[in-house]
Amino acid sequence: MKGNKLVPYVITDACVDVMDKSCMEECPADCIYEGDRMLYIQPDECVECGRCEPACPQISIFHHEDLPEESKHFERVNAEFFTLGTPPLGSPGGARKTSPTGHDHPEVGT
Repeated sequence: MKGNKLVPYVITDACVDVMDKSCMEECPADCIYEGDRMLYIQPDECVECGRCEPACPQISIFHHEDLPEESKHFERVNAEFFTLGTPPLGSPGGARKTSPTGHDHPEVGT
């Protein structure tokens, strides 16, 4: 993870079952990955440009410092997503190189 913060930008529950993907198209770092029910930002690949935030029509993406209190746990959810799965996704170096993962963080549910 980067420094003392988990994820520069955080995708929250407003993305669950919506996944508009406008943020993916706007992201120059290609660091937004597709789970089964929501999207996740890979913390080590994010360059903190902020282009994803205004591109999201659901208002689901926040800079980690601006996260609403009720959504703060999504900072951890986004970071942990990349350590889960068999094998874990890790940091593949770009979402366009991968397929949708077919799974989500357990806190997102099924």
